[in-house]
Amino acid sequence: MLDRRHLRTVDWRLVTAVALLAGLGLAMIYSATYDPTSGRVGSEFGRQVAALAIGLAAGVACLAIDYRTLADRWRFAFGALSVLLAYTLLFGDEVGGGRRWIDLGPTSVQPSEFARPAVALALAALYTRNPGWPRPRSDWLIGGALVAVPFLLIAWEPDLGTAVTLLPVYVVVMVFAGLRLRTLAACAVVGMLLAPVVWAYGLEEYQRSRLVTFLVPESDPLEAGYQQIQARITVGAGGLTGRGFLQGTQSRYDFLPAAHNDFIFSVLAEEQGFLGVVVTLGLYLFVIFRSLNAARVARDRTGTYLVVGIMAGFSFQVLYNVAMSAGLAPVKGLTLPLLSYGGSSVVATLMGFGLVLNVGMRRFTN
Repeated sequence: MLDRRHLRTVDWRLVTAVALLAGLGLAMIYSATYDPTSGRVGSEFGRQVAALAIGLAAGVACLAIDYRTLADRWRFAFGALSVLLAYTLLFGDEVGGGRRWIDLGPTSVQPSEFARPAVALALAALYTRNPGWPRPRSDWLIGGALVAVPFLLIAWEPDLGTAVTLLPVYVVVMVFAGLRLRTLAACAVVGMLLAPVVWAYGLEEYQRSRLVTFLVPESDPLEAGYQQIQARITVGAGGLTGRGFLQGTQSRYDFLPAAHNDFIFSVLAEEQGFLGVVVTLGLYLFVIFRSLNAARVARDRTGTYLVVGIMAGFSFQVLYNVAMSAGLAPVKGLTLPLLSYGGSSVVATLMGFGLVLNVGMRRFTN
């Protein structure tokens, strides 16, 4: 458990950067949901504040217990995740044709958001178990099977976007655990060869439509291409210094759908301009590099694998959401960590950083 000596080795610079991003997210959600006619802000702001409080408590809990103890009990965490995902698939709230949330009365939980830290913990424990070289092929197959369980359950909700975020976690941990790059390249070639089959039989019609519209959004400017076009307009409207806080028009007049959620980066670009975008991306880079430093100084492989797995999922989300907002990637329902509205996303992200700080803080312990 946590004691006072550990507090001296906490990476407070990482804590400060994460807090700044969370505070910036609150400001952008406030602006995106503010109604100038009534002078009131949307209920999403208050819910995000509550989620941050819960996420802080969850992050501290993940920080307090030695990560090696948590890794020893990865089966419990993974089993609980699988049960929650199966329950969601069968009995979750159906919204927009998918079951992704569990209704808890005053709020709801999206279990798929917790899959990334749970999978990272499971893979870290698995690949530390057998440190021998070369690593037996069974390790790769068992790891792939572990990832396949939550991947398929989430994809069947359906939520392919969130399911795909598990793949960077798996690939990066495998590479650090000793997967040869030529093997990874061969898998990539096989994936490309299977792409036509996946296109024909693995994707729903709306998913194929999104990919086609991404290439030519102007082909359907009022339906499938609407979000992407409006996101580009919003990003470009900010110029160098932006229109100012609470002065954005794209979100204020509902031109940009899901402005407080999937497209919060577009709101940031419009109100704070290019300079605000540079500062925000700089904060994200700082958070990623400081977190990877925890992997570098970790006292064992478990810590290293755990940190790189968590940061692989986090980095993928950041890169994809920013690219999507700029019109460089197909529109998917992926939040921008710490900035977008979403209680489950915030709690899961802060739990992940609690584990990252846990590894760095205990680098001197036996």
